[in-house]
Amino acid sequence: MRDVSPQVLERAGKVRLILLDVDGVLTDGRIHVISAGEDARAFDSKDGLGIRLATEAQLTFAIISGRRSTVVERRATELRITEIHQRILDKATCTREILERLELKAEEACYVGDDLIDVPAMRAVGFAVAPSDATPEARDAAHYVTERAGGRGAVRELVDLVLRANGKWDDVTRRFLK
Repeated sequence: MRDVSPQVLERAGKVRLILLDVDGVLTDGRIHVISAGEDARAFDSKDGLGIRLATEAQLTFAIISGRRSTVVERRATELRITEIHQRILDKATCTREILERLELKAEEACYVGDDLIDVPAMRAVGFAVAPSDATPEARDAAHYVTERAGGRGAVRELVDLVLRANGKWDDVTRRFLK
């Protein structure tokens, strides 16, 4: 893992909830429309394992997407993410509503976004993250910009950082690394 500032580690160490955009974060942002009119997307398996590890460490995940997709619902179900919000254009309000319902403070939440629509939600949490290929505005709003691109391990990079900062890395990886 690369060196990160003490401020980033402090923010990451408080995280209990990770809110994820989909297109450009969990995927590379491309949407393939197949002949039946449905869409198809590719998800990174390393991101998936990272989410499962973080869930074992009692971190909670939520998806907030501007689009609606059954593919996203299916992937979220595979990853045991039950907090799925689609067709959301006001992601900041959705983020605040989730925090209120889960009785979490803003500093206990991380939002990962890659584009203009995500910036208000990124500003509503204690730890804002952008993939390396995010728009300049999203990168500017981020406390941490991943080395990896969206859909190419950016979420896994974040999860590894949060688990290490929370002191939970050894517990969740022990069965693999002993």
